[in-house]
Formats: sequence, structure tokens, C-alpha cells
Amino acid sequence: MSDLIANFNLNSRALGHLTSAVQFGFILGTLTFAIFTIADRFSPSIVFLTCALLGSISNLGVIWEGNSLTSILSLRFITGFFLAGIYPIGMKIAADHFEKGLGKSLGFLVGALVVGTAFPHLAKEITGSFPWSYVLILTSSLAAFGGLLMLILVPNGPYRVPAKALNLSAFFSVFRNRKFRSAAFGYFGHMWELYAWWAFVPVILQTYGLKHNYTGLNIPLLSFLIIGIGGLACIVGGYISQMLGTKRIAFMALFLSCICCLVSPWMFATTSQSIFIGFLFLWGMVVIMDSPLFSTLVAQNASAEIKGTALTIVNCIGFSITIISIQLLNILQKFIDPRYIYLMLALGPILALLTLFEKQKQHPTKPKLHKNAV
Repeated sequence: MSDLIANFNLNSRALGHLTSAVQFGFILGTLTFAIFTIADRFSPSIVFLTCALLGSISNLGVIWEGNSLTSILSLRFITGFFLAGIYPIGMKIAADHFEKGLGKSLGFLVGALVVGTAFPHLAKEITGSFPWSYVLILTSSLAAFGGLLMLILVPNGPYRVPAKALNLSAFFSVFRNRKFRSAAFGYFGHMWELYAWWAFVPVILQTYGLKHNYTGLNIPLLSFLIIGIGGLACIVGGYISQMLGTKRIAFMALFLSCICCLVSPWMFATTSQSIFIGFLFLWGMVVIMDSPLFSTLVAQNASAEIKGTALTIVNCIGFSITIISIQLLNILQKFIDPRYIYLMLALGPILALLTLFEKQKQHPTKPKLHKNAV
């Protein structure tokens, strides 16, 4: 982003606009895909390829020397829009191939998302001498190649039930299902914390280093490792959920993540760098472990013919929530000691945990009566 600002002589405030443009594009894209039930009416692999190609072209367009702030924002918005045909569609494809073991399958898929999210921090560490345009050329090429692999190697799944016609009411009707609603609210609470925390991992490390006069912290590499370890956590959580239950493991991960938010001010106070970094690694694991599990619950509690639309709707709302929490953290750090602003991230998990607990309380398991009971 800093290279774009320097190369095109943009105002430093353009940084926030360039970041938000992709998020807004993704939100509008998922909203459009959900309303028109794209994921359920057309072959998911073809949708994936089409969006990968169009997204890579718009991403590559940023390197044109004649760009202005308006054109760059437009290109970033379009890239975000077509990302709506990548992540939610990927989960739809997984759900079409796995009826049992979906939690494990989505654990690998979301794990890949986590590593992809962490990768730019590693790229910053190892490619400082490369021209900035090479990064966009590389990512665009990988996107197009990934789309081709999806079409060639991943056919329509055996559990796919195509929607027979356009269903504009699906966006609203899906929330009438109580179990779906519970899973979706759990996901929303998780998303309140996730992307805001990911965005501020470098800031967290910098804050700790400044407070304790540690100048040797390799922030890009540590950011990559702290975020990236969540990919392993997703896979492990998927396997554990097969033994202990998807909802139970999702609840436990969300609870532990909430605890991390609440104890974060005390962790900033520790003088042990190892304890602090270890705490961040733990947080990096539990903050994302529940994501594929909530997506699994969403998919399992949606009708087969609108499963892709249901996943897309939940993504749309979830990513909309991330913009609010990220911007709120950005504002709070100007007025509050940055060691305390992460307490605010606990709000989402707390509300989600209360929702999940209340649903369980309202529908307890019926006790077995003794044979002599009257």
C-alpha cells in the first residue's frame, strides 16, 4: 500500500480508503451472489474460475502507470467484488463433496485462507528489494492458476443439489431456521474479533516493543507466524470436532478467544518476551479455530438447494461486521492507551457465547424417566 501511495503521489490518507475498498467490494459481491443465488444455480467450479480470472485482471490493472486514486479504488473494489466468488464458493464446493467430515474439510480450507492472510507479512520480510508491481503480477498469476486448477481437478460434488430457479426470498427465509440462526450469530461474534485482531497484530507487537524497549522484534516475520499458526489450529480443530462435536469445539475455541481479549492488558505488562509471544501464538490459534466449525454448522443447517447462498449471506454480514470493529479499534487507539483497546474485541465473542448458551438452555436434552416413575 505504501508503494502505491508513493508511486501514484497519493495522499497518505488514501491508505485507509485502499484497504476498505476491497472489503466493501467483497460485501457487495457476497450480497449480490446471495440475492441472485449464484452459488446454487450455476456450477460452483465455473463460478470460481470466472471470479478468479476477473479478480486477477482487476488486481493486475493497478500497475498501469496512468492510474489515479479513483481508478485504483475502482480496481480494488472490483477485486473485492469477485473475491465473493472465491471464499464462499470454496466452502460451497467443500460442502458439496463432504456430507460427513465437513468440519475437517472446511478446517483445511479455512486453514489455507489463514496462511494466505498471513503470507503478505512474510512477503514483506523476504521481498523488500523487488519492485512493488512484481507482487501484484505474482498474486494475479496465482489467482488465475488456482481458478484453472479448480475447474480441471474439482468436479461438481456428489451432494450438490442445484437450485431450480431464481429465489430472491432465500436471503431472508434462511434465517427462519433456529439452528441456522444460532450458528450464524456465533459466526458474527467470531468475526467481530477476528479481522480486527489480525489487522492489529503488527501494532500489538510494536506496542509491546515500545513499552519494554525491545528493538529486536522482527515484526513482519512474527506477524506471519502468529497469524499463520491459525491455519494449523483450523485443521486440528476439524479433527477434534469429529470426536467431540462441532458445536462443542466451536464454543470452547470462542470462549478461549474471549479470555485472550480480556487478559490482554495484563499480558502487555509482562516483562517476559517469551510469555508475551507465546500468548499471541495461543491467541492466533483460538481466534480462528472456530471459523470453519461455525461455517460447518451453517452449511449443515441450511437446505441443500440454497446451501451456497446461505454461506454467502453469512459471509456478507460477517465481513460487514469486520469493518466496524477495525474502524472502532482505529479510533480508540487515538484516545485510549493501546494496551486496553483489545478489551473491546471481547464484545463479539461474549454476545455469541450468550446466544449459543441460551439456545442450548432453551432446548435441553430430555432426561430419561425411571421405569417405576409415575
